[in-house]
Amino acid sequence: MKLIAFIATAAVLLAGAKPEAKASVQRIKVHGKSLEGNLEGDSPDRDVSIYLPPGYDANRSQHYPVVYLLHGYLFTDQYWTGVSSPGVDMPANVPAAMDHLIARGEAKPMIVVMPNAYTIYAGSMYSSSVTTGDWEAYIAEDLVTYIDKHYRTIADRLSRGLAGHSMGGYGTIRIGMKRPDVFSNLYIMSACCLMNNPFPAPPANSKQDNTKGGAGASQTSSAWAAAFSPNPKNPPHYFDEPTVDGRLQPLVVAKWHAASPLAMIDQYVTNLKKYHAITVDVGLQDQFGFAGQNKQMAQMMTDSGITPIFETYEGNHTNKIPERTETRVLPFFSKNLASKKLGR
Repeated sequence: MKLIAFIATAAVLLAGAKPEAKASVQRIKVHGKSLEGNLEGDSPDRDVSIYLPPGYDANRSQHYPVVYLLHGYLFTDQYWTGVSSPGVDMPANVPAAMDHLIARGEAKPMIVVMPNAYTIYAGSMYSSSVTTGDWEAYIAEDLVTYIDKHYRTIADRLSRGLAGHSMGGYGTIRIGMKRPDVFSNLYIMSACCLMNNPFPAPPANSKQDNTKGGAGASQTSSAWAAAFSPNPKNPPHYFDEPTVDGRLQPLVVAKWHAASPLAMIDQYVTNLKKYHAITVDVGLQDQFGFAGQNKQMAQMMTDSGITPIFETYEGNHTNKIPERTETRVLPFFSKNLASKKLGR
């Protein structure tokens, strides 16, 4: 078999052709110093899926722009690599989409990094919390530093983009507002949690309560509380609920509101103006009611002189995400990310 493979390779080379360059996907662990000691007990060693474009192994001198892609609540990084899971109608397949776009000449080769932010409550909200860990710093510092060190990236903000869907869309605008020193382009897809209005959580033993892997109201409320109102002095969950015995807790509610991008944008206008391009999109039939809030966020940016692109489309919260990832998101970054480090 080895002899046959050698003869085949030799024949290709003698004919003057090069062996076909193929893309690859790696799934590795990336340690997060920023996640160490989180009170939920989630591992600081996170799965990360990484798409490497065709020719990455062969062209050892070439460096690439990088897209960081954040998944939604209840999902993992594997949503972006075409792996089906409960509750997912059709996952996106970024590796296949990138291969198609590059082959058709509709996108330049890029590295795509997809971290796993699934936690004990099914999602970190990409927040900064002693309970969940500092996910803002993990994405913008720990992960970016690791990728730049171990892969042939263009280690410059002008060649880095940040995107995400739903919880990942929230993470994109939340981190994006604070870290224009790291990223230069943002694509926000159907962002959730733009205005966090607490709702009473059902009792822990109710039928609506779900354990890991579920989608109950109690679990969602716990994920939000762990992200938005952590309290290291309140074991065993280490967070404060916004309601107690059916009564709203004003200080906790204020913390939830303070973590809402619609309440934050005015504080970060200067930072948002540093971005080369920002796109916000959302389905008109979004079953969670996110269309109005995403439109409001884009309008607030426009009113502040930031001029994002805002797009709506016929679709619900998830059913058009695979299609739009290929036709809109990845081409957006191909167009706007620098393919080589630019002089200052």
